Amino acid sequence: MLEVRDLRAYYGEAQALHGVTLTVREGEVVTLVGRNGAGKTTLLRSLVGLHRHLEGSILLDGEEISQQAPHRRARLGMGWVQDDRGIYSSLTVEENLLLPPVVSDEAWPLARVYDAFPALADRRRAGGATLSGGEQQMLAIARVLRTGARLLLLDEPTEGLAPVVVQQIREILLKVKAQGRTVLLVEQNVKFAATVADRHYVLAEGRLVESLGSEEFHRRQGELLTYLGL
Repeated sequence: MLEVRDLRAYYGEAQALHGVTLTVREGEVVTLVGRNGAGKTTLLRSLVGLHRHLEGSILLDGEEISQQAPHRRARLGMGWVQDDRGIYSSLTVEENLLLPPVVSDEAWPLARVYDAFPALADRRRAGGATLSGGEQQMLAIARVLRTGARLLLLDEPTEGLAPVVVQQIREILLKVKAQGRTVLLVEQNVKFAATVADRHYVLAEGRLVESLGSEEFHRRQGELLTYLGL
């Protein structure tokens, strides 16, 4: 589904990504873990086309998209849930859900969204500014699912959320995975990542330093938590 080859990103003369190469197969959930400042968000912004100072290759379903505009990548089925959630505060929950266009026949209709996210159903007429952090995160994920995006890029979806909300997000990701959607998940919550992902990449100072299967990731959780300073 996604193949990144020798990706290098720059902020002026400073290099943020150093030859990142990774793959995410169709139907997989893959996590990218690393300390703050490791380059995780820069990588996601590069994938969706919002960071343009790049060298290297990005392929979606075998198609080279590194020179495509962000809206074109979205139309091809790439959906981004950004770290600040991107909720439009002046719009209601339902207006936020209906704002982006549908890009495939895998789009979730509103009825399905509300069935999966009952908290949003209860607050469908509420303004975005009135939502809690957990409700905003659910809305951001639900909005991407309603578009029918085939590849979901999630940036720290559990950050700052109560354990009960983290569990709800876990259940949604497992449902998405069971339906064959593909997810690249940036996450510092190693314990959460271990419960949802098939494979894991570790990013350090803009470089991929390890690629771990699920069993090895479980076995080395303590080491990874120490490395991440958590």
